[in-house]
Amino acid sequence: MDIQLTGKVAIVTGSIQGIGRAVAETLAEAGASVVINNHIDGDALEALAKEMRQKGGKVKAVVADATQKKDAKKMVDAALEMGGMDILVNNAGGLVKRVPVAEFDEDHFHAVIRVNLLSTFILCNLVIPHMKKQNSGKIINFSSQAAHDGGGPGSAVYASSKGAIWTMTKSLTKELGPYRINVNCVAPGFIGQTVFHDTFTPKETHEKVKGLIPLGRHGTPQDVANAVLFLASGLSDYITGQTLEVNGGLYTY
Repeated sequence: MDIQLTGKVAIVTGSIQGIGRAVAETLAEAGASVVINNHIDGDALEALAKEMRQKGGKVKAVVADATQKKDAKKMVDAALEMGGMDILVNNAGGLVKRVPVAEFDEDHFHAVIRVNLLSTFILCNLVIPHMKKQNSGKIINFSSQAAHDGGGPGSAVYASSKGAIWTMTKSLTKELGPYRINVNCVAPGFIGQTVFHDTFTPKETHEKVKGLIPLGRHGTPQDVANAVLFLASGLSDYITGQTLEVNGGLYTY
């Protein structure tokens, strides 16, 4: 089945690389107009937008910090200029660094909470009024397998923030169901080909984890993008408040 999003407008935060980029490209290939985003590298973001346009995509590049409401509003304004506000993918996030709780400081705590949780709250806050007005919409948040198993060493704050997003998704479902707005969550497991694991996970752990995955391989950004495409499409119209695990069968090892 060919999933089509023609006529839909999407925002994908944190979409210059890895999972976010794969999601943005996949939604654009399905016909959606897409606002792509990062917060520091305008040249690289515009280069990605140009590449996507050359493939037929309708794309706007917005340099904005998703943890700042006035910045985040630029993304929503760009989406409205493209014709609407139908799909929000809250992908922006990160571990920042591994810090044991016994050694953490408040600056690290707030940095992780801001990028993972606050950004999701801000974008939802800005987008929901438009979705309510049109009586439809799809919000897709990003949790993590770390929300289940606590993540690797030194990732307690990250895991906590991702657990909060899982819970937030369920709460939003109750607020927005009457407006035919679906709110779901994607929880990636070990996704290779990403800066996240290349930066924070030792190479020997890559191979160890692969041996624990029932499907016998690491996930790819495209695996996650395919899940997002399903949740963004009409195929998921009777699915809300759910967390879709994308982990090849790996769960709580």
